[in-house]
Amino acid sequence: MNLPNQLTIARLGLTLVFVAVLSVDFPWHHTLAAVLFVIATITDYADGRIARERKLITDFGILMDPLVDKIMTAAGFIALIPRGVMPAWVAIVVIAREFLITGLRLLASSKGRILPSENLGKHKTSWQIATVLYFLILLSVREFAGKMSEVAAAQLQALLTYGGWAMITIAVAFTVISGLRYARANWDLVRPG
Repeated sequence: MNLPNQLTIARLGLTLVFVAVLSVDFPWHHTLAAVLFVIATITDYADGRIARERKLITDFGILMDPLVDKIMTAAGFIALIPRGVMPAWVAIVVIAREFLITGLRLLASSKGRILPSENLGKHKTSWQIATVLYFLILLSVREFAGKMSEVAAAQLQALLTYGGWAMITIAVAFTVISGLRYARANWDLVRPG
């Protein structure tokens, strides 16, 4: 297994640890979760870059890299729901899109085709990652701030609310638009005859 594929597998492992850390309350768990998510994000960037530069692109990487990205981002959205900063419907939209596109890729695979990621899908993933990181960083700031003044607490809450909605809106827009575009471009796979 080449280095980019090893990084993809490592990202999957980091995602599992990230979810475990975010799910258990202990001192600084938001900060540790944010660090783990950042490291996982770096492996995502690194595996693609290394694969392209060293010409190590494999069928495994073409299929697994976007799948692990989907697992990582979906895990981020889902893990933030109990923290009270991510509405459940946002996670449902993200996951529904990912299942539909994965289903389309499986259908293509059964017909001997491999559907690589498109640029808009990569932008979608970047915005989803940025959205998860935004909330993780703000939750981490809460941990560092300890007992904040009322003004600082109100400012942090405003960032969570208004900044959060801006990030969610952009991420959901990219999620829906990229999914529709990808489905339309590959509609021949589901069209009868």
